[in-house]
Amino acid sequence: MIQHKEHFHGSDLEKIEKYYGIKKEDIVSFSANVNPLGICPKMKDALTSHLDVITSYPDREYTALRNAIASYCNTEAEYIMVGNGSTELISLFIKSRHPKNALILAPTYSEYEREISLSGGTCHYFSLLPEENFELSTAALKQTLYEKDIDLLILCNPNNPTSTALHTGQLREILSDTSARQTAVIVDETYCEFAPDMEQVSAISLVPEYKNLVVLRGVSKFFASPGLRLGYAITSDADLLSYINEHKDPWTINSLADLAGQVMFTDREYIQAVRSLINNERTRICKRLRSIPGLTVFEPYANFVLVRIDRPGRNAGELFDAAIREKMMLRNCSTFPGLNEQYFRLCFMLPKDNDRLLTLIERFFESCGN
Repeated sequence: MIQHKEHFHGSDLEKIEKYYGIKKEDIVSFSANVNPLGICPKMKDALTSHLDVITSYPDREYTALRNAIASYCNTEAEYIMVGNGSTELISLFIKSRHPKNALILAPTYSEYEREISLSGGTCHYFSLLPEENFELSTAALKQTLYEKDIDLLILCNPNNPTSTALHTGQLREILSDTSARQTAVIVDETYCEFAPDMEQVSAISLVPEYKNLVVLRGVSKFFASPGLRLGYAITSDADLLSYINEHKDPWTINSLADLAGQVMFTDREYIQAVRSLINNERTRICKRLRSIPGLTVFEPYANFVLVRIDRPGRNAGELFDAAIREKMMLRNCSTFPGLNEQYFRLCFMLPKDNDRLLTLIERFFESCGN
């Protein structure tokens, strides 16, 4: 297992508060990758006026919730399983498969590696390279699948922290190959809803065609509701769904999260507002970052961007420190496998907050000269 350094995660505001002496409520976090508009108004109103739902158990089958998700995703309710965040679903699917050899992109989210190791499997890594703009070569990936005898492939799409994405045609090519090899594929679409061309990068349309595919999503990032702990999986593998339903704990989603999900996926006005904000800020922020000499800005698909510092004498740790002292938190990416102290990541917040951070970054690099 790759050893990860101690670092400040986007949810570690309490640690930041203690270390820097800054109240966590005063910190603008560009590290957590959460939609800055906050929770959707319709969901807030529904929860406020229906708190009495906690007096009853939720529907064990979560029928209304799964129907709402199916409509939102343009898929079948029978393909959907809900869970206590996508983290629970990652664990459930990995435990059900007991993979011997799993392939994970690097750099990427570390929870996959942890679950595979806990289930007794071995993790292999397919490196995304900066000289290739962290874009995935499907031909090289298929060769690695064969050489390593991989029985589980995990793709984060768009990927975290690179913000790069595979398009549906590439996903189809990978799924055709893995299906023939009987290799299971998990596609984590936590950030897919932020993509400028979501339908062209999502794997959901491929679910009916490939039974070896599981698509994971949650509400933590796009719907700004990490505390709800609501995630969902989409797969056409009826046997897999049946097995997990028989072995998982009942009612892992509470009544409030059940109600919230039924409402949030129907709030079209809010959904469009989030997409519009992120699309506009992504274009504007990347243009401004690219105007700063000594920075390489990798093309983003998610609600965050990965940047490399090519200026001698400056690194992401120093930039993190300068930003947090101004009550802004970005992500030093040196803890991700394959990256180092030259990489940082920031998510797109409200325009006024983005401008404040961009001004700080500009000043930070101006102060070190050319």
